[in-house]
Amino acid sequence: MNAIKNYLVISIVVVITGCVPEFNSIEFQRELNVKLVDTSASKETVLLFHNLKKLSEEKIIFGHQDATAYGVGWSGDSNRSDIKDVINSYPGLYGWDFSFLNRQKNVDTQKYFMAALVKESFARGGVNTFSWHYNNPATDSSFYDTTIVVNKILPGGGYYLKYLSALDTIAGYSKTLVDSEGNLIPIIFRPYHEFDGNWFWWGKPFCSKDEFIELWKTTVDYLKNKKRVKNFIYAFSSDRKFKTEKEFLERYPGDEYVDILGMDNYYDFTPDGNGLEWVKKKLKIISDVALKKNKIAAFTETGLDTIPDPLWWTDKLFKVVDDDSIKIAYIMVWRNANGEHHFAPYKGHASAEDFVKFGLHPKILFENQLPDLYTKPLNDDTIRSIDKRKKIELIKILGSVLWLQ
Repeated sequence: MNAIKNYLVISIVVVITGCVPEFNSIEFQRELNVKLVDTSASKETVLLFHNLKKLSEEKIIFGHQDATAYGVGWSGDSNRSDIKDVINSYPGLYGWDFSFLNRQKNVDTQKYFMAALVKESFARGGVNTFSWHYNNPATDSSFYDTTIVVNKILPGGGYYLKYLSALDTIAGYSKTLVDSEGNLIPIIFRPYHEFDGNWFWWGKPFCSKDEFIELWKTTVDYLKNKKRVKNFIYAFSSDRKFKTEKEFLERYPGDEYVDILGMDNYYDFTPDGNGLEWVKKKLKIISDVALKKNKIAAFTETGLDTIPDPLWWTDKLFKVVDDDSIKIAYIMVWRNANGEHHFAPYKGHASAEDFVKFGLHPKILFENQLPDLYTKPLNDDTIRSIDKRKKIELIKILGSVLWLQ
C-alpha cells in the first residue's frame, strides 16, 4: 500500500512540474547504507561505490594501468589490450593518470584520446581510476623532484593559486567524461599515492603529517565544494612501509575525506622485501580498517617487473589474496611500456598460461564477467549468477582442452 502511495506522489510531482524529481544523493546513500565523501555524488558514482563494496565480500576485479592505450610492441591500436590478447577479455579496471593535463605539449590531443578510452571502458562496464603524478609545482620539474613545496601550495603559500589552477583543470576535464547520454562517468581519484615513501615531492620526508593532511583536505574540499565535481570516489593509498594499523593511519585525513583505502606494494614481492606473508598481513590491516569504517579496501598497485617467474600469478599474487578475511575490491598491476618494462603478460609471454589459470579462479573478475555496476545495487543473487557464468566458462575451456587431446 505504501509503495502505491509513493508511486502516486511521484506521479503527481511529475505531472505538476513536468519533470522527474531531482536526485537526492544523501537519501540514496542512506538507503544503500553507504556514505561517500561527496554527499552530492551522482547516482552512478554512488552505485559504483556500493557495488564495489558488495563485490569485495567475495570477488576481486583485476585491473591494469594504461591497458588499452598501449602495450608491448603496439600503441594506440583500436580495441586492444595485452590482457585481452592473453585471456580474451579486457581487465575489469583501468588505471589512468591526470598528469598530462598539466603539461605543455599535445594536451588537447591527449585529452581527446584519454576521454575516448575512458568512455569505451565505461560503455563496456569497466571501472576507471586516475592517479596524479603531478610535477613539482615549485620547479615545474618531475614529480620525482623532491624540492620542498607542500607547505607552499597550501592556503597562504606562494604557489597556492597555481595549485588551485591545476585542480581547476582536473575538475573541468572530469566533467567532460560523460557517457552517450551525457551522464558523468564515475572516476576513482587517487592523488598523492605512496605518500609514506621518499621518491615523490609529497612523500613523508618532505612534508609534516599535518601538512599532508591539510593538502589532502584542501584538495578534496576544493574539488567537491568549490568545483562541484560529482563523479569522484576518493582513494587514499600508502606504500608498503607500514606494519600496523596505527602506522597505516598516521597520515589519514579522516573518514569524511576518504572512500577507498589502498596499498601499493611491489617491493615485498622481490627477494629483498618482507615476503608474501607480510603482503597478506598488510592487506588484512587495510581490509579490517575499511570494514570498520564502512569503506572499500583495494590493492591499488602491485606487480613484478617483466614477470620473470612463469608461475607468479598463481604462486605469488593469488596466494596473498586467497584468504576469506581479506576483502579487497580490486588489484591493479602497473603498465606494459615495452619488452623490458611490463607488469602484465602479453601474447607469448612465459607467464601467459599461468595468468589464464589465475583468471579462471572464481574469485578473480575481468571485464566480461562484471555485473552491471552503474544502474542498480548488487545483491547476493547477482554474485551467484557471476559464479554460475564462471563455472560455465571453465567447463567450456576444459571441454576444449579434452577435445584437443
